[in-house]
Amino acid sequence: MRDRYEPTSHFLKAIVAEDVALSGSQWAEQNLQRLIELTRDDDRSNRDWATFLLAQEEADHPAIRAALLHAAKDDDEVVRAEAVLGLAKRDVLLALPFVQEGLRAATVAIPMLEAAAICAHPSLVSDLRIWAEPSDEPFADEAAADALAACEGISPANF
Repeated sequence: MRDRYEPTSHFLKAIVAEDVALSGSQWAEQNLQRLIELTRDDDRSNRDWATFLLAQEEADHPAIRAALLHAAKDDDEVVRAEAVLGLAKRDVLLALPFVQEGLRAATVAIPMLEAAAICAHPSLVSDLRIWAEPSDEPFADEAAADALAACEGISPANF
């Protein structure tokens, strides 16, 4: 049995458990700032989870975008992909160059494919065709196919 992948930070675990608010009060704003800081943590699991959680937040302000932009250049592929997905949810044009770069890498994380689907830009089609080839990862294949369809302007209802 595989161990569950969790951050080492108890604070991040509390956010995942929905025991910590990130909006609606002064205390929550401080929590959000702490989450932003953890996107630069030395521990990879903390950076990964913090970036994932920040990308999922509805809020959009300069500090969040700055943290996601910084994380989009992280050494870790998954952290980068989560950050780019968060950027795509906020500003497609800001995310597009990161998606283009991410799709040209030797490997691609699923959040990068999800970001490509949000961007839905024709410049991504040729790279997505490569990732949409059948593999031993059906979930990734489906994400790539969805992104390719979005970039080609094909509605899933047309399949």
